This record gives sequence, structure tokens and C-alpha cells, in this order.
Amino acid sequence: MVKLVIGHKGTGKTKIMIDSANDAVEKSDGSIVFINTDSRLIYDLNYKIRFICMEEYPHITNSDEYIGFLYGVISGDHDIEIIYIDSILKHADFELPDLTEFVDRLKDISKVHELDFVVSISADKEQLGHVNFEGLEIMN
Repeated sequence: MVKLVIGHKGTGKTKIMIDSANDAVEKSDGSIVFINTDSRLIYDLNYKIRFICMEEYPHITNSDEYIGFLYGVISGDHDIEIIYIDSILKHADFELPDLTEFVDRLKDISKVHELDFVVSISADKEQLGHVNFEGLEIMN
């Protein structure tokens, strides 16, 4: 399943994601991954959560490369249950129109690999009118 946390900057999306990840790691038998643009959140997350800082991967510049990166993360750990992606619009030069295909691809990956994605997006639901919300859960 793909879950979205949406809203403008400063509406508490990252806090929702951190709390959800910390709760999930306590209940999970598998791995939890948290991807962020920088390392500022590393100490807010439980030490059992695999933290990935995208600043360490500057050559990932578009959604195809980002999807390939996610496949690499998944292939390196077949026990992943949830991947959190904070502020996707700050990763790999993403823009709102890119989200339609990206979210659809996450849905497919989620089904095939039996894992969940939680993605935060700094936008209102109205701005995401082109995204197919069928099969998505809005967390906030």
C-alpha cells in the first residue's frame, strides 16, 4: 500500500512520519527504512530504522533513477516492511507532474514486493488532482 502525508510546509508532515516510523519499528518483525534529503532527522528516529540521506546520492536526478535506487534498497534487504520517503518534492528534482507516474510505480512495487510506502508531499490535495488516489491512503 502507498500512504500519503500531504500539506503545505510547516503543517507537521515530518512529525507524522517520524512518529509513524518509530511506532512501526517497535511492532515490526521486518525492516523499516526512512529516506530524507539530509541527515537532520537521524537522531529523531529509533536506531533500528535504516536511515538513508539522499545528499549522499547526488547523481539521482529524476524519477526513473529514484525508482532504480528504491529497487536497489529493496534488493539489499528482502525483509523491508515500510519505506518512508520524506518531502519527495525535494528529492531528485521532482515536480508535481512527476508524482502521477511515480505514485503509480510505487503502487506496483508495493504489490510485487509486499511492502508499504509512506510518502510526504508539500502540496494540497487539490494540487495533486492528476494523481490517481485509488488504492492510496491519506494519513492526515
